[in-house]
Amino acid sequence: MIAARLAAFVEAISFDSLPPEVVESVRRRMLDTLGIMLAGHGCPASRAASAVAGGGADGDALVGGTAAHALDFDDTHLPSLVHPSCVIVPTALAAGAHSGASGRDVIAAAAAGYEIVVRLGSATYDAQLGNTLLFERGFHPTSVCGTVAASAVAAKLLGLQRTEIEAALTVSASTAAGLLEANRTGGTVKPLHAGWAARSGLAAARLAAAGMTGPTTAFEGRFGFFYAFCGDAADVDSATASLAEAWLTPNIHVKPYPANHFTHAGIDAARLLREGYRLDRTAIEHIELRVPAPALRTIGEPIDVKRHPPTGYAARFSGPHTVAVALLGGTGLGLGHADVSDARAADPAVRQLAARVRCCADAELESLFPRSLPATVELTLTDGTRLRRTVTENRGGLQWPLSETELAVKLSDNLSQAGRISELERLTSLCERLDTLERVSDLARYLRGSPQGC
Repeated sequence: MIAARLAAFVEAISFDSLPPEVVESVRRRMLDTLGIMLAGHGCPASRAASAVAGGGADGDALVGGTAAHALDFDDTHLPSLVHPSCVIVPTALAAGAHSGASGRDVIAAAAAGYEIVVRLGSATYDAQLGNTLLFERGFHPTSVCGTVAASAVAAKLLGLQRTEIEAALTVSASTAAGLLEANRTGGTVKPLHAGWAARSGLAAARLAAAGMTGPTTAFEGRFGFFYAFCGDAADVDSATASLAEAWLTPNIHVKPYPANHFTHAGIDAARLLREGYRLDRTAIEHIELRVPAPALRTIGEPIDVKRHPPTGYAARFSGPHTVAVALLGGTGLGLGHADVSDARAADPAVRQLAARVRCCADAELESLFPRSLPATVELTLTDGTRLRRTVTENRGGLQWPLSETELAVKLSDNLSQAGRISELERLTSLCERLDTLERVSDLARYLRGSPQGC
């Protein structure tokens, strides 16, 4: 049974059993996510979550998870299309602080959560379809898979035994949910998916400790997790194959831009065009953005909304807006917080250029999706010249990792956005020595922040 195998993995994991690269990966993701979280506390979804969260670990997880996903700046695993850290980090810190866990305990629990969330998500990938079944059906993999992973993290840190851990996993499978329509047409609910997953996972662990159980076949059963979300097409066995032997956590991509990951290759292609040519925006007659069809549905449809996003948050899911900004020249690492603000979304220069963007599906690029999230940008100038760039490997991934300097720029930008730049050295130090901390309460206090506005 999948739940039993996952529970055995969670119970057995310890800091000393982790490969060094997994420990380092968790530590870096903690720092990256806390920076994003602090910057995200001022966003509408985060403010709403804070208003209703209440106190305690559950409230901390809800607020921290929502803030960590509010800017769409959090990491991504491919091909699962899961954003792991926005769920794992707040759950680990909230549960860890509540239980008095050490930094080593938190690293071990987080590593278990990372492995579970990306394995569940990857099991829903259908090679013939060329997409994850969850995403294709309109479910948010971060929310659906994150709820289960959060229950594992919380169960580990709350000291549950194997049968209770299994119960937490199966109870959480019954509460997993999350719809992706907000990606297409707006609303502020999407960041809540991460916060709700973190909170639900904590609740499932506590319910299991109190005696609640779920079906032992919660994942592979006829009415279980995989069949309910994916029909009979999920690769169920892969969810636990080579568990504790082949570690997937270090393969998670770090985002360079605070925007939906489907926009990133288009941003980079536009940046390369800007860097390679002296472009006069008035000489650009039209722009073609080519992406895989599943990405098109998120960043290119409906086209009127994508060309003229009504808010900065909506601009994060717009291929036309992000390409236009990258061509004009953005902040941060090429497109930063200022470029997905309400003011930038209303900028006449950006809107005029975005109006010239045509978005279309590309079958050749689709063959790479979602193991990479590629894009082509082609400019047609008024004199008939055509300029084209294709990006097939995402910046921030294994083939194009962010340097230490770039990661520092990202962290600094996030803390500046939060009005907390004075805490840069302290936060960095806490995360760098995470494995030496007797308690994680100093880090957990960042789960709630002082809203500065997004």
